[in-house]
Amino acid sequence: MKTLKAVVPKMLGFFVLLMVITGLIYPLVVTGISKVFFNDKANGSIIEIDGKKYGSALLAQEFTSDDYLWGRIMNLDTETYTNDKGETLVYSWASNKSPAGEELEGMIAERVEKIKAANPQRDGEAIPVDLVTSSGSGLDPHISPAAAEYQVPRIAESRGISEEELRQVIVKYTDGKFLGIFGEKRVNVLEVNLALDGILK
Repeated sequence: MKTLKAVVPKMLGFFVLLMVITGLIYPLVVTGISKVFFNDKANGSIIEIDGKKYGSALLAQEFTSDDYLWGRIMNLDTETYTNDKGETLVYSWASNKSPAGEELEGMIAERVEKIKAANPQRDGEAIPVDLVTSSGSGLDPHISPAAAEYQVPRIAESRGISEEELRQVIVKYTDGKFLGIFGEKRVNVLEVNLALDGILK
């Protein structure tokens, strides 16, 4: 029967081998494959035009001007945290507000009034739910085609373009269902707004 003294070196050797494989070799191989075959996604799907970075296609940005498509409510904390240079860090999280709670009800009511005031052309029409609620992450970059369509008259009027021209831009940056059957169609807010500004072609 082998003694513990004889077994320990083999156990340590096996541990080190596994650590090298799972902690070094495997991550390097996966990262290398990602860089070669999915370079854009591996680097955060950053939208970069002529050397200037405008943001990630996977993260929302807040737009409040009448010239732009508005996204979902964002759960951001811009006051609590700073880095060692004194720069503000932005954090996002799920709101964790109860659907039966007064706080969420109040937040939605406030957002409804804001949406109505910004889109008087849609007076009396139902507001798409994703325009008055946040996503689980608080940073969803997409809205539904219905939410985009709701804003078409406002943006077209503000920019002095036709509604049909605006709809063509929205359609161009609308993603279909995954594999054609899973999920729902979704509009990337940042991409549409960059296209409206002539940055994305």
